[in-house]
Amino acid sequence: MNIHVAMAAVLCLALAPLATHARDIPSVPQAGKAAHSEREATTDHSTLEALKGPFKNGPEVTKACLSCHNTAGHQVMKSIHWTWEAKNPAIDKTLGKKLVANNFCGSILSNESRCTSCHAGYGWTDKNFDFSNQENVDCLACHDTTGTYRKFSTNAGHPLYEDIDSFEPMEGPPGAKSFKAPDLTNIAQHVGPSGRSNCGNCHFNGGGGDAVKHGDLDSSLKNPPKELDVHMAKDGANMVCSDCHTFNSHQPSGSRYAATAKDPHGLDLPRNDHNQATCESCHSSSPHQQARLNMHTDKLACQTCHIPAFARGGVATKTLWDWSTAGKRDANGKPLFIKDDHGHLKYSAAKGDFAYGENVRPEYKWYNGVVHQLTFTDRIDDTKVLELNRVEGSAQDPNARIWPFKVMLGKQAYDTENKTLVVNHVYGDDDTSLWKNYDFSKSIQAGMDYAGLPYSGKFGFIETRMNWFITHMVAPKEKAVPCAECHMRGEQGRLAAITDLYLPGRDRNRWVDLFGTLAIAGAIGGSTVHGLIRILTRRRKENTQ
Repeated sequence: MNIHVAMAAVLCLALAPLATHARDIPSVPQAGKAAHSEREATTDHSTLEALKGPFKNGPEVTKACLSCHNTAGHQVMKSIHWTWEAKNPAIDKTLGKKLVANNFCGSILSNESRCTSCHAGYGWTDKNFDFSNQENVDCLACHDTTGTYRKFSTNAGHPLYEDIDSFEPMEGPPGAKSFKAPDLTNIAQHVGPSGRSNCGNCHFNGGGGDAVKHGDLDSSLKNPPKELDVHMAKDGANMVCSDCHTFNSHQPSGSRYAATAKDPHGLDLPRNDHNQATCESCHSSSPHQQARLNMHTDKLACQTCHIPAFARGGVATKTLWDWSTAGKRDANGKPLFIKDDHGHLKYSAAKGDFAYGENVRPEYKWYNGVVHQLTFTDRIDDTKVLELNRVEGSAQDPNARIWPFKVMLGKQAYDTENKTLVVNHVYGDDDTSLWKNYDFSKSIQAGMDYAGLPYSGKFGFIETRMNWFITHMVAPKEKAVPCAECHMRGEQGRLAAITDLYLPGRDRNRWVDLFGTLAIAGAIGGSTVHGLIRILTRRRKENTQ
């Protein structure tokens, strides 16, 4: 018998109880369901004189809201939803959309009117935006309950105030659509607590479209089946985003710039640290009935086992964005746009080549709470693939656990002399924007000038990777990752890239092999001796009769 096969058989018997781990995971606390069902407004806003309207624009609605909620504006203006800045104390660095580089559209700088369509305010058209004016806060984006409020994609955070019969996006593909302006008065009179759609209008569409950026956030979560997400499904816990991402004076918990790797507080009740955006805050650090399974939680994030794949709701997520190929035209000299068999745009003259994925298995990495996020002033090493937001951690780090990630592949412009990433002016009704002239030399120069950053005038393209935490689309417990998909040999094992720890069933160790060999030999030898003794004893009895 092959010794490793025999050892594997013994190991499987030893670990057999793990195969039933899904049945031992407690169901989602019913408190979440109760909290959501009882979350009803205490005021009929349609009866308030301040909201009688009519309202000409969003800031007029905000002014009316502030006449009662007179501290809300100042609270919002301290939040990341308003500032688009976040302090990462672990690396003593100020981050946020205004400062960091990504491998989607690159930067909001010089592209504000397009990018700030998802800002929690009105009128951020350029770097002179007044962040101190609370009437620029957009209350309706988060508190509309009619489902009819929409910010317009190129309006710097404003919705439409008049209907548009024909609008064709600058970045293509060709095709005009009509858009209807929302009824601000009706919406203002029907405000209430935020729901999944409020958050999703921006977060489901990060990166310029449905499911583009995150992988675990898309429109399928507005009303998901339990198979897709046990927390948000109506026949599950029926939770909304703010049940986990709790708000304290309009300050949200949970951040991709400094996600909590391991929650030392565990259950939030009776003690509440105002950070329920962790699994432990509801399920504790020991959620399983079997102690052997609870031993895993010290080194494995809950999401690693309970989110077997992302983009599972029927909406493909973007997995690659190659800017270097942008600018191609067809035989008639018109910008080229090509769709794949599923209707996804696989090539855009404005943006380059794309790839997509559904039911994507995450990549796994150690993470200890520290993210090294690159900004446009950081010098880079252009001799290798560039990781835009490297996560820190190792098996020896007591604060680290293995987390699942969507790793976005990209190829984007950088300054070949100064060795920095560049700001690219992609959107704007001017001759220097990429989506107008398809000329990188003009668009990069304009972007860097706008940002006030040094630029050599020479650019190239570098391959990049960006890590996105996978924390949503939690599957039913019966669909948790089977033990064997991690405890297996070969590149198909989920944890094949995690090489700094010994993993039973996957790794070889000569001392473990020796012990296993002796154990197997002892078991076989003992059984053989026992059998011989039984045979000899029986024969002796037969001879004496």
